[in-house]
Amino acid sequence: MDITVQLDHSFTVPASPEDAWKLFQDLARVAPCMPGAVLDTLDGDSFTGRVKVKVGAVQMSYRGEGTVARDETARSMHLDLSGSETRGAGTASATVTATLTAAPAGTVVRVRTDLDITGRPAQFGRGIMTEVGDRIVQQFAARLEELLNAPSAGPAAAAASTPAAAPAEPEAVDLGAAALPVLLRKAAVPAAALLAVLVVVRALGRRSRG
Repeated sequence: MDITVQLDHSFTVPASPEDAWKLFQDLARVAPCMPGAVLDTLDGDSFTGRVKVKVGAVQMSYRGEGTVARDETARSMHLDLSGSETRGAGTASATVTATLTAAPAGTVVRVRTDLDITGRPAQFGRGIMTEVGDRIVQQFAARLEELLNAPSAGPAAAAASTPAAAPAEPEAVDLGAAALPVLLRKAAVPAAALLAVLVVVRALGRRSRG
């Protein structure tokens, strides 16, 4: 099964466009802010990494690679990403464009993602994938804000901009928790219809007996 989704998100970070742009160029610091992701290698504009997600008791791990292109004048970044399940036939690919613009509260980050997924996650459908995307971006924005508000650690901060020799195992992001509200909303309509049918059948039964 294959599903293609276009996602548009925006959020505000408490930093000037100049400072936010500097941070966004440092993938080694930004990548850990993405839930479920770990950056393994970084070589110029190319990188590799892993993502782990779970739905209930089922976990899925992806290993992939990507490239980044930057437009300094427009303060825009374009990422091409691709990956595949480490224990399965599922694949994922995405193109992500992030643009930074000044705002009264700091910097607005607008992100457009064109996502193509095959395998088990594709079974959720576009509606749930959009909801999941919203939740993940909210977590990403919150972690970015924490990073921007953290005091500079001098040499330690510089060291943090280089991936560790043995990157940690990513902590799985729970898609089930994000998808559950959508699943419940989808189930509400057929459940209500079934209840209505039962009420009508019961009423007709009473009328026939009367």
